[in-house]
Amino acid sequence: MAEEKDQISADDWAAAMTEQDTAAAGTDGAAADDWGAALAEQAAQPAQMPVFDAAGAPTGQPAANNLDMILDIPVNLTVELGRTKIAIRNLLQLAQGSVVELDGLAGEPMSVLVNGTLVAQGEVVVVNDKFGIRLTDIITPSERIRKLQR
Repeated sequence: MAEEKDQISADDWAAAMTEQDTAAAGTDGAAADDWGAALAEQAAQPAQMPVFDAAGAPTGQPAANNLDMILDIPVNLTVELGRTKIAIRNLLQLAQGSVVELDGLAGEPMSVLVNGTLVAQGEVVVVNDKFGIRLTDIITPSERIRKLQR
C-alpha cells in the first residue's frame, strides 16, 4: 500500500487537481486544464540543484533569509568523553561501582557532536552544580567536508 502512494506521479496529481477544480468551479474545465497542463509540464522538467557559494549560501538569495528557515529545527548535541568495546560477557558482569576504561585520556578535549558529526572539541566545566562544556576548538565547515571525503 505504501509503495502505491510513493508511485503517484505528477500526472496523477494534475488529473486530480483538474477534477477538483472542475467540480468546484462548475465550469467546462478549461482553466483547470491549463493548471493541470502547467503541473504536468513542471513535473516533466528535471529538478535543478541549487548552486551554493563558497560560504555555503545558495547564490541569488540572501543568506539571512535562508538561515531563518532552519533556526528552529532541533538537533541532537552529544558530548563524548570516550569510547570502548566490551564483550557481552563483561557487560553482564558490570555492577554498581564498576569502572569501565575508555579510550579517552585524562585532560584530553572531549568531542562535541551534532547529529553524529564532529563540530567542536571542549573541556568540562561545572557551573551552578551542573556540568557543561567550554568549547576550545570549532571544526570549520571545510574541515568537516574533508573528513567526510575520507
